[in-house]
Amino acid sequence: MARAAIRRRLTGPLPWRVAHLVGRRAETATANTLSLRLDDWPGHLPGQHVDLRLTAEDGYSVQRSYSIASAPEDSMLELTVQLLAEGEVSPFLVRDYALGDPIELRGPVGGWFAWEPDDERPVLLIGGGSGVVPLMAMVRTRRALGRTTPFTLLYSVRTPEDVYYRDELERGDDVGVAILYTRRAPPGSRRPPQRLSPNDLPPLTERHPVTYICGPTGFVEAAAGMLVDLGYDPDQIRTERFGPTGA
Repeated sequence: MARAAIRRRLTGPLPWRVAHLVGRRAETATANTLSLRLDDWPGHLPGQHVDLRLTAEDGYSVQRSYSIASAPEDSMLELTVQLLAEGEVSPFLVRDYALGDPIELRGPVGGWFAWEPDDERPVLLIGGGSGVVPLMAMVRTRRALGRTTPFTLLYSVRTPEDVYYRDELERGDDVGVAILYTRRAPPGSRRPPQRLSPNDLPPLTERHPVTYICGPTGFVEAAAGMLVDLGYDPDQIRTERFGPTGA
């Protein structure tokens, strides 16, 4: 779908649609990717998100936002949901949401944090934990369209067991991927477990990349600050952050 049409939809009210769960797969012990079917999905750009709404029998309603994990070219809309022990929505989605069941959804939402495949500028992606989800949508879109735009993904995660999309990340194509462990690294890892540091960031070249950073607020602010200190153009740094109730 044309980007202009997507932009027009961002400025008007978004209707609630009904989606049905048609598949799920485990990414980690506490995170599932949900495949949803919508008959009237208008299309999206990689990096956008959707709102989900759950309504109880007594009328109580709760909404949460989740990043879209799938490329626009995919036949199903995919969301990856991390279980939050104290959450209202994620426990239902990860444990109780059954195949064939409906759910209310509206979107796509967001335009600033979206990657447009016709943009040929280099792209640097920095994700912390579940913040890798919208970045994976960008990687998948690049691959689906056969683009050669230079892509680098830095994925900060606690342990090897917490890595989402491992098979795809280790595909071995020209997308540069570095998984940075903060608590425990796999055997043989040359980088000790530690938080993201300036040494992990790629050296700046003449072509400043468009940078997308997604993760917890503290992680996003720290990463963006490091980039600016290294001389990256602040106007080319786009951020998406979440708190305890985020995606």
